[in-house]
Amino acid sequence: MTNSHDELFRALADPTRRAIFEQLCTGGEQTVGVLTTHAQVSQPAVSKHLAVLKQAGLVRDRHAGRQTHYSAQLKALTPLLDWTSQMSRFWDGKFDDLDDLLKRMDQ
Repeated sequence: MTNSHDELFRALADPTRRAIFEQLCTGGEQTVGVLTTHAQVSQPAVSKHLAVLKQAGLVRDRHAGRQTHYSAQLKALTPLLDWTSQMSRFWDGKFDDLDDLLKRMDQ
């Protein structure tokens, strides 16, 4: 697994960060203030979580006057989707092998 994978996993490992990311995915672009009301943590905490998500490439910010708007970057999930697909194929093969073994044992 590469460092980018590690960074994505670390960023999404925290339940508050996952919730913020999910809020941006479902609700579209939002300000820190709006995200804070949904996150049920302080505004400074939300800002810190957003910084981690931004560093991992999961969110992008856009400044408009005094407001900063954040949006989810779904393409950043591609390495994780690729990894989970690879792991799924690996385990499907292992379960197929186990199924074959069990069938041979029943004979």
